[in-house]
Amino acid sequence: MPLAARRTFRLASVVALSLALGYGLGMPLPFFAPFFGALLTTAPAPPMGLKGMLSLCLVVIITLGVGLLLTPLLGKYPASALLMIATGLYLGTIISIGLRQALVGTLVAVGCAFVPGAGQVDFALAVTVMKALLLGIMFAIASQRIVYPFFPEDPPGAAPPAPPPADPVETRWIALRSTLIVLVPVTMAFVNPAMYLSVIMKSVMLSQQASVVSARSAGREMLGATFVGGLAAILFWFGLKLWASLWMFFLLMLLLGLYCAAKTYGVLASRHPPVFWQDVIFNFLFMFCPAVDDSANGKDPYHAFAVRFSLFVIVTLHAWAAIAALEWLRGRRDGKPPMTAPATEVL
Repeated sequence: MPLAARRTFRLASVVALSLALGYGLGMPLPFFAPFFGALLTTAPAPPMGLKGMLSLCLVVIITLGVGLLLTPLLGKYPASALLMIATGLYLGTIISIGLRQALVGTLVAVGCAFVPGAGQVDFALAVTVMKALLLGIMFAIASQRIVYPFFPEDPPGAAPPAPPPADPVETRWIALRSTLIVLVPVTMAFVNPAMYLSVIMKSVMLSQQASVVSARSAGREMLGATFVGGLAAILFWFGLKLWASLWMFFLLMLLLGLYCAAKTYGVLASRHPPVFWQDVIFNFLFMFCPAVDDSANGKDPYHAFAVRFSLFVIVTLHAWAAIAALEWLRGRRDGKPPMTAPATEVL
């Protein structure tokens, strides 16, 4: 089997299997399992070993613990807490871009934004979020371990050349831009955290995606991925109504994963970069999985989905406008046109 096809089947299988494990074993916030399945498997590499998994769990505990400590500060000293959150978001982007540790940078951003937001609803919910993140990582790695022998990478050959070091000035600018993009939606979400928790995750992922897109391509990549993810969620909802079972959920997730992974790795031709199709999967998970929980809890899933989708579009439009405005201001200051480089992969 060609390498690109193996990577396609591996990514789709890991995402679908981790989703089945998350929902089948009844973990809290089960969408974190396929989220980390996609985040960890997109990079073409073998699953991490025991040492790497323990190191990653330690990073998660530290970053989320910091977010947990910010929860009481938001209630008593909101301005100071927001400055700390902004600092964490800034450092998360520096880690992702400057140190090329995208997973760690994403976890830092999640710990500084998502956990304090959950803590505003209930401190116990913030602890539950931490447990869900750890379980999601474990289920994702377990799924990788199961799937990888069937679709492995090629035998290791000559080591690829190391990428050039990131430009410190450009890295700091991108980090500042990403922080300003995500801080406004996160601040609004703190007003009503129970309603906007999924919006916080969407904002965090937008901040990471904003680090690799230009002002010219931001609308096409960000807004397009939001609409495609929402359309997939609508189609999957009616597909799941035909047979409401975990098997059907698994098969539908496998189908979406195969299509997006084939676009990501070039098995199917695409006008969009790989980051677009990765974002489609994330948008689908953030919109569809909460709708499943709404239905199970007796809420109106259609109204909740319409509100959630509208908020996602508004947050995406804000990110697009912020990128364009900041790049325009930078171009006027430097006397040169704004950055228009095409988007690249996150991982």
